[in-house]
Amino acid sequence: MKFGETLKSSLIQDYNFYYINYEDLKYAIKKGLATNQDRWSNTLEEEFLTTLENELDKIHSFTKLKLTEINRRIKDSERLVYEVVSALNTPNPPLEEEFQDLEEELSDIIADVHDLAKFTRLNYTGFQKIIKKHDKLTGFHLRPIFQVRLEAKPFFKDDYDPLVVKISKLYDLVRTRGNPVQGDSSAGGSQQNFVRQTTKYWVHPDNITELKLIVLKHLPVLVFNANKEFEKEDSAITSIYYDNKAMDLYYGRLRKDEGAEAIRLRWYGSMKSDTIFVERKTHREDWTGEKSVKARFSLKEKKVNDFMSGKFTVPQAFEKMRKEGKKSSQEVASLEALAEEVQYRVLKDRMRPVCRSFYNRTAFQLPGDARVRISLDTELTMVREDNFDGHDRTNSNWRRMDIGVDYPFDQLPPKDVCRFPYAVLEVKLQTQMGQEPPQWVRDLVSSHLVEAIPKFSKFIHGCATLLPDYVDLIPFWLPQMDIDIRKPKANLEYGITRANINNASLGDDDSHEGGYMDEEELMGTSNNAPFARVAATATTPLLLGTNRNLASQSSSVWHQCIEFMRETFMGDRSEFNKVADGTVFSQEFHAPPGKEICVPVRVEPKVYFATERTFLSWLSISLILSATSLTLLNYGTNSALTASIMFYLTTVMCVVYATGVYLFRIVNIRKKRAIDYEDKYGPKAICGLIALSCLFSFAFKAMEK
Repeated sequence: MKFGETLKSSLIQDYNFYYINYEDLKYAIKKGLATNQDRWSNTLEEEFLTTLENELDKIHSFTKLKLTEINRRIKDSERLVYEVVSALNTPNPPLEEEFQDLEEELSDIIADVHDLAKFTRLNYTGFQKIIKKHDKLTGFHLRPIFQVRLEAKPFFKDDYDPLVVKISKLYDLVRTRGNPVQGDSSAGGSQQNFVRQTTKYWVHPDNITELKLIVLKHLPVLVFNANKEFEKEDSAITSIYYDNKAMDLYYGRLRKDEGAEAIRLRWYGSMKSDTIFVERKTHREDWTGEKSVKARFSLKEKKVNDFMSGKFTVPQAFEKMRKEGKKSSQEVASLEALAEEVQYRVLKDRMRPVCRSFYNRTAFQLPGDARVRISLDTELTMVREDNFDGHDRTNSNWRRMDIGVDYPFDQLPPKDVCRFPYAVLEVKLQTQMGQEPPQWVRDLVSSHLVEAIPKFSKFIHGCATLLPDYVDLIPFWLPQMDIDIRKPKANLEYGITRANINNASLGDDDSHEGGYMDEEELMGTSNNAPFARVAATATTPLLLGTNRNLASQSSSVWHQCIEFMRETFMGDRSEFNKVADGTVFSQEFHAPPGKEICVPVRVEPKVYFATERTFLSWLSISLILSATSLTLLNYGTNSALTASIMFYLTTVMCVVYATGVYLFRIVNIRKKRAIDYEDKYGPKAICGLIALSCLFSFAFKAMEK
C-alpha cells in the first residue's frame, strides 16, 4: 500500500503530533511545481530544506525525550522490583497483587519501547520516501545533502539492546515471583558437543525490536557475565571459515553430503579476546542414525597460527589441560582426537581462511537449561579473508586485522564485504521424542514477524556472494534476495499490546504494516509478496539437485515441498495451514548466468537398493523369457522356431534396456540431478514384444496345421 496510508494507519495516539508531516511535505512539492510551471527554483529548494530540517529537529528531540523517559521508568521499576523481592524473606512478604502490578508496569514499558522503535522506523522511512519523491519530481538532488543531516541527528540509530537486557532481567524476576531459574549462564559455552533441533528464520529490520520484546516475556536474555554492565561488543560473535580454492567444504555443506564438514575459528566480543574456539560442524544424514553435531576445543590466540600450520602439535596444545586434571582423561582424549582430525584436514587439503561472519547476537535461554534456546543475530556481515585473487587479505595470519567489530566496516572495499539485509533467528529445541514445543514458540514461528528459511548458512551465503568466480552452485535463497519478506499481520491480537488498549493507536487495523510503496512504485510491481516459500525444497527427500530453472520441476516436487513445510512447523499441520493457506508459491526464479541453483537433498541407501531391485526384477523377467525361448527351440516343432527367435530377441532387448536404465538412474542419483526418473515406455514396450512373440507363436502353429 502507499506509504502515506501506512503512516496514517500506524499512528500511535500519544505520538500523533511528532510524526513526519509527510502529506504536507508531499503537497509542498506538488504546489511548488504547479505554481512555477513544473520548474523547481533555488528558493523553493531552500524553503523545502528548511521545512525538512524542522521536521528532523522535531522527531529527533521527541525521540531523545521519550528515550530518557523510558530509562527513568526502567530505573524506577528496578528499585521497586528489588524492594519487593527483598521483602520475600521478611515477616511481611509481598502480596501477589504487588507482583501483578509490577508485571503490568513492565509490560507497559515494553510497549513503550516497541512504540518508540516503530515510531523511529516509520519516520526514517518517511524521510527516505519524501527525499526520493523530491529528487524524482524536482530534478534537484537532495539525498546526499540531507543524509549528512540525518547522520548528525541519528534518531533512527538508537540501540535498544541495553534496554532489552535490563527489562528482561526485571521481567524474569517478576514473572518467577522472585525465584528465577538458577544455573550456569555459560552452560552451553562449556559444552563440547551440541545436538539440537534447529530451525532458522529471517527477520526484517522492522520487526527486530518487537520480536525481542515478545521473546523476553517467556525467556530471559542470556547474559554470560551478570556482574558487568552490558556493552555493545559483548554481543559480538565473529567466525573465520576455512576452505581451499576448490571450495570443497562449501560444496559439501551446500549439497548436504553425508559427513560434510565446516571448520571455523570463533571468538566472542572484541578483537582483544584471547580465547579462540576451533569448531567443526559435521552433517549426518538421518538414515545413518546419527545426528549432526558441532564439536569444539579452545586455543589461545597467540597459538592459532602455529596450530593451523602444524608447528604447534596436539599434545602440546593439551599438555596443560592434562596436568590440571579439571577434565577427565576420557574428555581430554576426545578433544585431542578432534584437534588431530581438524589439524590433519586443514594441512592435507591446504585450507586457509576464506570468509568471515560477524553479527551481534541476542540469546534467550534459561540459565543452565538448553531445552529451548532462541538467538537473534543482527548486523550480519560477511567479509572476504581469502587470497584467491592474488591479494592476501590476512597477510599470512589466521584472520585479517584491518577490521574488528566496528560494524558496518566502512573501511572495506565493496567487493570484500556483504552486509546481510535481515536478522537471522534460530530456534533450537532439545525436546524428547513426541514432546511438543511450547505453544508460544509455535505462535512465534507462525507469525508475520519471521520467514522460514530452512538450512540457511552464513558460510554458504558469504561464499556464494563474495566469491562468485569460484563457485558454480548457489543456494536456493540467493536468487530471491530482492523479494520483500514482510507480511501482513494474520493475527491482529498477536504482538506487543498494552493493558490500556485505548492508548495503542488511532487505527485498530495493523494488517497493512507489512510493506509500503509510493504511487510510482505501485505500477508494475509484483515482488512485494511474501518470500517465495519454495524455500521448503531445501531438505525435501526428492532426488533433486541442480537446475537452472526450478519452475521446470514436476508438480510432485511441489507436493513434497509442501509436505516438508508441514514438517518444518514441528509436525503440526494446523499451524502450517495457518501460514500456507492462500500463499502463492513463487516457482519462477532463475540462477544468474553461469550459475546453477543447488537444492540440497538427502539420498538414502534405500534409493539405491530400490534401483537395484528394479534392475533385478527386469533380469528375472529376462530369464523367464530366455527359458521360454530355449524350450520352444529344443522341444517345439519347426513352426515354433520363429516364435523362439522372437522370444530370444525380446530377452536380449529386455536385458540391454534394463541395464541402460539402471546405469542412467544410478549415475544421475549420485549426481543428484533433477530429472524425470519415471520409466514411461520400457514396461509398455516389453509387454508389447511379449504379446507379439506369443501372437507369432499362435500364428505359425495355426499355419502349420
